[in-house]
Amino acid sequence: MTIVHKDRNIHKNADGLSRLPLPNNIDNSAYVPEEASPQIPIEGISVTDLNTTFFEEIRNSYTQDKNCSILCQLLNKDCKDNSLIHAFDELWKKSYDEGRFHLLDGIIYHRTKHTCVMTVVDR
Repeated sequence: MTIVHKDRNIHKNADGLSRLPLPNNIDNSAYVPEEASPQIPIEGISVTDLNTTFFEEIRNSYTQDKNCSILCQLLNKDCKDNSLIHAFDELWKKSYDEGRFHLLDGIIYHRTKHTCVMTVVDR
């Protein structure tokens, strides 16, 4: 890992690590080869250990809801079907046009700025 001091207008009081960095070589215990691929930070992980019947019930409930049924058809297609898009209720159409829906393993997820939540239909 290489730490480099970048002089800016604010925070001119850089810490000792950036002003006097250790060399990035094998002798350094924090050595990271420069050719290492960049890593994407994970902001959060959610793990569920639910029975597959739970997910099957959610998938089956989509057939009973007009908007979910249309959405599943659209997300399973490679091309856009304008007649299906116009059949949405207005809020669903807006979210679909903004690209906020994803279909993964037959489950619809709705994405907002920082979250992606499973879509569940009321019974």
